[in-house]
Amino acid sequence: MKIPGFPGDRNRKAASSAQKSYFLIPPLVLWHPWWHQFMDWMIIFLTVLLCLLLLPTRLPGMQLLRIGPNWLLIWVVAWSVNRSVFSGMLSGIILGLLQDAMTSPDPTHALGLGIVGMLTALIQKQRFIQEDFISIALIVFAMAVVLDTIFAVQLSWAGNRHMDSIWTYYQRATLASAILSSLWAPVVYYPLNRWWQQIKLIRNS
Repeated sequence: MKIPGFPGDRNRKAASSAQKSYFLIPPLVLWHPWWHQFMDWMIIFLTVLLCLLLLPTRLPGMQLLRIGPNWLLIWVVAWSVNRSVFSGMLSGIILGLLQDAMTSPDPTHALGLGIVGMLTALIQKQRFIQEDFISIALIVFAMAVVLDTIFAVQLSWAGNRHMDSIWTYYQRATLASAILSSLWAPVVYYPLNRWWQQIKLIRNS
């Protein structure tokens, strides 16, 4: 016959298992500062790589008029919200050059993304908009319009296409990209912002 155990036994077993997991994976605040920096770099690298891989991907429910979200734009906005103007601009230029390496360097994406990073940092520096999901979605929507307009201007200056056809296409493409990017912005912004806030709290403690 099986004898039921006492509640205290179960509590002691749960406490002992929690202590074992605590020693196996210590809290983030107990990590060495070098590991904080290393993990931060790894998360930046992996999320940028994921955004680059998702950029040409067209999954069901993630496209409108055969246009998908601009994941690099979302990442630049998420990074620049709490950074300096120089840091936001630099991140946009670097990610724009990475996108140029995947597509074509002429016209360049670095100019548009650099301006997006700079404008996002300026908006938050002046505190024109509160930092929440709706505000981030609005910023991404506006910056998608800015980014595609800059790209269309570069195409117009190139002179190898009719200006009417460029602006007719980019009116539809810009609206589709802005809507999708703003809808998917929290997917990128929330986990990244939560991680960077934790790292900032640990460094300031």
